[in-house]
Amino acid sequence: MGKLNGKVAIVTGASRGIGETIAALFAAEGAKVLCVARTLNEGDHRFLEGSLARTVERIEAAGGEAMAFAADISNEPECLALVQAARAAYGPVDILVNNAALSYYLPTMDLATNRWWRCFAVNVHAPFMLSKEVLNDMIPRKSGAIVNISSGSGIGPGRGPYSDHAIRGNTMYGATKAALERFTQGLAQEVARHGGIAISAVSPSNLVATPGTIHHKLVTGIDDPVAEPPSTMARAALLLASEAAERVNGRVTYSQQILKEFGWIADAHGRGVTSRGSGFSEI
Repeated sequence: MGKLNGKVAIVTGASRGIGETIAALFAAEGAKVLCVARTLNEGDHRFLEGSLARTVERIEAAGGEAMAFAADISNEPECLALVQAARAAYGPVDILVNNAALSYYLPTMDLATNRWWRCFAVNVHAPFMLSKEVLNDMIPRKSGAIVNISSGSGIGPGRGPYSDHAIRGNTMYGATKAALERFTQGLAQEVARHGGIAISAVSPSNLVATPGTIHHKLVTGIDDPVAEPPSTMARAALLLASEAAERVNGRVTYSQQILKEFGWIADAHGRGVTSRGSGFSEI
């Protein structure tokens, strides 16, 4: 019996990388998954491989159940429409994974204001809009899970003086992830009175080799020896979506940290384990 048998899940950013792997694992564990992204078919994205069609094909080939929904989640009507599509196809939503993210990796002085706004719309505003809508299903049933995918970029450089003058271009992305972690714990506190609902956030303990991180030259390739496989994040998301709410509600954590804590892996390293996580992960 799968950990998510009978559950209905929405996974955003499911056309490639971490989102694709989460969607596939959730389906393998018995969930019916609505896979959401902008890239419906292979070749639709100008730079990156992967598509919703490929994700759904992968799931169905393994005996799972999934459907694709192409949407721009920076747009509230499309957020509402995708949740309604999940309900129409499968029933009330049990799990939401806010994985979709956007970044341009530019220094602040080179970042156009409209790009700043768009990144916040995808990385922060969409999780807010989607969470509000799926909670209409979860609160009456006193059951559900929202897993927000964060990033080590949410850990800032700390206060000066600074001997490291390298400009890595992740200030904006880190700001969106810090906001997402604060939103996670605030919403977790708000829903706690209803019981049975878990709101959490998880970041990779190490950089993950995905088409996106390869494109941005954050890792050397899919076989980068220091990178973490997407499956580690997928298992961490599964843990947070399937454990009892009282054990994980309000957790801001890291993939290997939470997997080791719950006994899903024996050895762990990286953020949250051998180096400190964000302030939100420590309170």
